[in-house]
Amino acid sequence: MSLQVMKFDVSSQTKEQRKRERKRDLGTLKRIVLLFRPYRSQMTFVLLAVMVTTAFSLVVPLLLPPIIDDALAHRNMSHLLLYGVAQIAAACLSGVIGVGQTYLSNLVGQHVMRDLRNKLYAHLHDLSFGFFTSTRTGEIQSRLSNDVASVQSAVTDTFTNAMTTVMTVIGTITALFYLSPLLTLISFVFLPLFLFFTLRVGNVRKKSVEATQQSLASLNALMQETLSVSGMLLIKTFGRKKFAQHQFEAENQKLTELSIRQQILGRWFFMGMNVFMILIPVALCIMAGFLLIYGPRSTHITIGVLFAFIGLQGRFFGSFTQFLPLLTQAQGSLALFDRLFEYLDQKVEIEDAPNALHLSPQEVQGKVTFEGVCFTYKKHDFGLLSETRASGSPLEGSASHATLEDLSFTVEPGQLVALVGPSGAGKTTITYLISRLYDVDYGVIAIDGHDVRKIAMTSLEDVIGIVTQETYLFHTSIRDNLLYVRPEAREEELVAAAQAAAIHDRILQLDEGYDTIVGERGYKLSGGEKQRLAIARVLLKDPKILILDEATSSLDTGSERLVQKALEPLMKGRTTIAIAHRLSTILAADLILVLDKGQIVERGTHQELLRQEGLYAKLYHQQFASQVQEETIV
Repeated sequence: MSLQVMKFDVSSQTKEQRKRERKRDLGTLKRIVLLFRPYRSQMTFVLLAVMVTTAFSLVVPLLLPPIIDDALAHRNMSHLLLYGVAQIAAACLSGVIGVGQTYLSNLVGQHVMRDLRNKLYAHLHDLSFGFFTSTRTGEIQSRLSNDVASVQSAVTDTFTNAMTTVMTVIGTITALFYLSPLLTLISFVFLPLFLFFTLRVGNVRKKSVEATQQSLASLNALMQETLSVSGMLLIKTFGRKKFAQHQFEAENQKLTELSIRQQILGRWFFMGMNVFMILIPVALCIMAGFLLIYGPRSTHITIGVLFAFIGLQGRFFGSFTQFLPLLTQAQGSLALFDRLFEYLDQKVEIEDAPNALHLSPQEVQGKVTFEGVCFTYKKHDFGLLSETRASGSPLEGSASHATLEDLSFTVEPGQLVALVGPSGAGKTTITYLISRLYDVDYGVIAIDGHDVRKIAMTSLEDVIGIVTQETYLFHTSIRDNLLYVRPEAREEELVAAAQAAAIHDRILQLDEGYDTIVGERGYKLSGGEKQRLAIARVLLKDPKILILDEATSSLDTGSERLVQKALEPLMKGRTTIAIAHRLSTILAADLILVLDKGQIVERGTHQELLRQEGLYAKLYHQQFASQVQEETIV
C-alpha cells in the first residue's frame, strides 16, 4: 500500500469530528491521570524536584551580568571567585537532585505500567468466552505487550520531560522579563505560529501511530497463527508455504511504509523550526545592539545583560523546541492508550451476582436442571465452537433462529446423561451454559435448585470438571500440567489420578517421568496420551459434575480403548453430562437426550429410543451400529 493511499488529511475533518476527537482525548487524559493516583506523593516529590532543579539551573545565566558588568568590568577577583563558586554549587546541586528525580519518576512510571498490565490481563480473564472466539489471539497479545511497551516511554519519560520543559519555560520567561521586557516581547511574536503548526503535525502523527500499531497487531496475529505448531503443520501438509510468505510480506510491507511515514512525519516542519531558531538570536543581537548604541538610557542594555539574555533566549527556544516533539509524542501516545482502554472498556457480561452464593464441593449433590432455557449466540460470538470443526458444518445457531429453544430436562445426582444429535444441534452449547461460559437469554439452569447465575463463579469452577474434544496442555512438565487444577495435591494423589486414567505406566516409561516437558500444546504426546492426561487432571480435581465431550473418534483403536477405560472411573459416582461419540457411553447412559435444531426431540434409554424409530434410530444406524461388533469384542 503506497504512502499516498495512507495519507491522512486532517483538513478534511469536519469541525464536529475534531470536536469529538478533542473530547475523546480529554477523556483519555483524565483516565491516564487516574493511573497515577496511587502515586500522588511520589509525583509531588518529582514536581518539587523539577522546580528546584529548574531554579538552580537559572543561577548560571543570571550571574552572567554581575560577572561581566561587575567582576570583570571592575577587575574584582574576589567577586569573580564568589560568582564562580555560586555557579558551581548550583550546577552540582541541580545535578544531584536531577538524578534523584529521574530515579523516582522512572520508579513511578514502571509501577504505573505494571498496574496497567495487571489490570488489563485480569480484565481479559473476566471477559466472556465469546470475546475470545471472535478476537484473534495475536491481536490480544499485541495490545498486552506491544502497545503497553510503546506507552511505557510516554509514562516514564514523556511525562517527566514535559514537566521539566514546562518548568524550564516558566522559569526562563521570568528571567527574561527580569533582564529585558522589551526583548522578551519581541521573542514571543512567533510563538502562536509555532503552536498552530505543532498541533496540526500532532494530529497527523496521532493517526499515523494508530495505523502503525494496528498494522503491527495484524502482523503479530499472523505470526502467532502461522508459526504455532498447529499452523505450521497445516501449512506444511497443504503446501501453503508460498501463500503464507506472501501474506507475511504484504503485511510486513504495509508496516514498513507506515513506520517510515511515522518517522519522517513532521521532519520538514521541525527542520524549518531549527533554522528559525538560528535566525531569532541573530535578530535579537541586532535589536539589542541597536538599543545599546542608539536607544534611550531607559532601555539601555549592558553587555552582561545582552550575553545573559542571548543565553536564556537560546535556552527558552531550545526548551520550547523540545516541547514540540514531546507534545506530538504525547498526542501519538493517546492513540495507544485508546487501544488499551478499548479492551478495558469491554463489558464484563459474565460476573457474580450481588451476594452470590458460595458452595463448597462437599455440600453439592450434583443435580442439574434446565427449565425453559432459550439461548442465541450474539453476532460477535460466532467463532471457534467445538461443534463447528467438521468441514462444512453450520454454526450452532444463526441470526435467524435461536441456538436453544425452550429446553427443559433434569439430571439427577450421579446420573449419566448422553447428548446425541447432528452437528450444530446445540449439544456443546448446553455444556457451555452449565459452566457459565455464556448466560441464558431466558429460562433457568440450576444446580441443586440454585440458579447458576446466583452461584459464585469460583464455586462453579470448583464443582464442575470438563474434558473437551481438544485437550490443551501447557508447554511445561506433565506434573505441572496435572497440578494446574489443584496445586496443593500430594504426590500420592497425583499418582492415583494418573493410574485411574491408565496413563501412569506410560509416564514412567518417559525419560524424565512426571518431569517430562510435553511441548507446545502437548505435541510430544500422542492424541490418546494427551486425552488420558486430561482425564487424570479432572480426576485430580474430583468435581461433582462432569462435562464430557469424548474425543475418541480421531484416535487409533488402541488409544481409544485406553481412553474409554480411563473414562469409567472418571464418570463413576459423578453427575455426568456427555456429548456421546461412542456407543458404550450411550448404552451406559441413564438418559439419552436427542437434540435437533436447538430442541429436545426425543428422550429415553437406548432401547426406548430405538423402538420410537425416530431421529435417534436414524442416527444409530448411521453412526453407531458399526461400533456394535467392535465394542462387544472390547
